[in-house]
Parts: sequence; C-alpha cells; structure tokens
Amino acid sequence: MGLNLTAADYVYIVDPWWNPAVEQQAIDRTHRIGQTKNIFAYRMICKDTIEDKILKLQEKKKALAKDLISDESGFVKSLTKEDVEYLFS
Repeated sequence: MGLNLTAADYVYIVDPWWNPAVEQQAIDRTHRIGQTKNIFAYRMICKDTIEDKILKLQEKKKALAKDLISDESGFVKSLTKEDVEYLFS
C-alpha cells in the first residue's frame, strides 16, 4: 500500500532504517502527482545515540559499496583484514 502526501511541507526522519533506500523512498513519496509545494526533508539525529551509529554505519557501507562497484580491477586486492571482517560482520 502506498502513501501519497500531496500536501506535505516537511518530512522528518527521526528513526533511521538500516537500509537508507527505505528512508529515500519515504522522502520520494512526497513528490508524487499532485504535489505543488517544495518539500524539506530533515534527519533529526542526536549525537552519540544508536541512531547516530546507524547513520555512520550507513555512510560506511555506502562508501564501501561505491568502491566495490567501481571499475578499478585491483579493488579486491586492496582489501584489508578489517575490511573483510566488516563485510562479514
């Protein structure tokens, strides 16, 4: 079931998901047919909380995925023990 927010002004993310694509989908749903206003999306995260750690984990995984998908042929050879442990943790 979808949700169309044709009158939304703001989107507040206060409980981040492990998968950042889910958050992006929540924001994208405000830009459906019929929306005529500008939308402001905010992530309200307190420092040194579980939510802060989730965001840091998302950023780390996003950077790792970006490096993994690159066209450089030597990526796998450049993995450290810590990188491999992180991938399987």
